[in-house]
Amino acid sequence: MPSLAPMLRLMLLRHAKSAWPAGIADHERPLAPRGREAAPLMGRYLAGEHLVPDLAVVSTAKRTQETWALVAPAFAEEVPKRDERRIYEAKTDAILAVIQSTGPGVRTLIVVGHNPGFADLAVRLVGHGDRYAFARLRQKYPTAGLAVIDFDVASWTDVAEHGGRLDRFVTPKMIGGEDED
Repeated sequence: MPSLAPMLRLMLLRHAKSAWPAGIADHERPLAPRGREAAPLMGRYLAGEHLVPDLAVVSTAKRTQETWALVAPAFAEEVPKRDERRIYEAKTDAILAVIQSTGPGVRTLIVVGHNPGFADLAVRLVGHGDRYAFARLRQKYPTAGLAVIDFDVASWTDVAEHGGRLDRFVTPKMIGGEDED
């Protein structure tokens, strides 16, 4: 018998390719030209696949803010956004704590952040799902990579290690863009 618990969907979007300008602090690094091409491509993919978030939680780093600013226009309606300093250069436990603090009105959450935290967190959260996508995710989580993980739980506080089902892992290269890393 299928579970009666509502499903929650987590989307982990790594920021698009960033530049490394001399004399600029890491937190202030902007997107590179390839990143400015990949981010809207991923936005169109999300909208075209009806992967519309109820909330975007975005790292405060300039490259993640710019990534979201280029992704968001693809959606028909504005997606509420919350800037979150705690996911900048964060380890998996810190990112998971931010996810678990998400309110009950959010069924689909997108988090825009960084590696290596995202790659480590995705591997840690996935318990089953598309094994080919999981193999690609474990091998490399390139810039603008997107993991979509579903949880058969009623509350974000119940999101736990190996509790998710990997629906897909998509990179810009897979949908017609350039390889990002």
